[in-house]
Amino acid sequence: MKVAIYGQTYQDNAIEYVLELVEELHKQSAEIYFEEEFHSLLLSKTASKTYKTFTAEAGLDSSFEMFVSFGGDGTILRATTYVRDLGIPIVGVNTGRLGFLSTFKKEDVKKVVKEFVQGAYTIVERSLLEIKAKGYENEFQDLNFALNEITVSRKDTTSMITVETHLNDEYLTSYWADGLIVSTPTGSTGYSLSCGGPVIVPTAKSLVLTPIAPHNLNARPLVISDNTVIRLKVSGREENHLVSLDSRIASVENETEVEIRKANFTVKMIEYTSESFLKTLRNKLLWGEDKRN
Repeated sequence: MKVAIYGQTYQDNAIEYVLELVEELHKQSAEIYFEEEFHSLLLSKTASKTYKTFTAEAGLDSSFEMFVSFGGDGTILRATTYVRDLGIPIVGVNTGRLGFLSTFKKEDVKKVVKEFVQGAYTIVERSLLEIKAKGYENEFQDLNFALNEITVSRKDTTSMITVETHLNDEYLTSYWADGLIVSTPTGSTGYSLSCGGPVIVPTAKSLVLTPIAPHNLNARPLVISDNTVIRLKVSGREENHLVSLDSRIASVENETEVEIRKANFTVKMIEYTSESFLKTLRNKLLWGEDKRN
């Protein structure tokens, strides 16, 4: 078994659980690789043995069976920029707060290996969004995709912006708002949800358009087919607005036409039988703690 391990360098509280995972992986004679900077943190805190390392540019390939992310949902989003289109299944160990992607409790980290070896899991393919904007190819380069959402929003102003929106070349509306979120089903439990968007199960073939603080109170989130091509053009009082891809942000000139569509690859997430999406939904969002645990 070949396993990649990743975490944020400020995650000091994750180290003891990382070591528990490594111990369990050694029992399975696994080949272990660490993200380069996270490996440096591990050495500085524990004087542990050295392991092979990888970076965002090199060291990973499709032969890896598992990519373990230590942190919260934000760490998972950054993990996708390492995995990209390699098809390596990702699992998140939650050392942060609320987690819909990073669901495994850190105290149960050994189960990540045990249940994987037992086959007590399924692979769920999560769709992504990709963006194109003429003149901004260097800005986004090969990281022009997002697992959660792509958002256009105002910059350096308190005034609202106008987001002219076309779906498959047909005019929909011009949102007058602080911005507009285009969300995948995965991202439906993130920023979109906090702006009043619906929760969508990860396997649904849908996208959501969610306006941010719209001036028109009749503007509601809209669920569309995920084969829709979305064209956005922002106008406002300032010369630029922001485009964010998950946690990555770029400044774009007003009147620039942005095209958003479903990416031509997916991210594979390991969903353990004991940590399903619906269980996470019950525990964290809808009905409080699951009393059947």
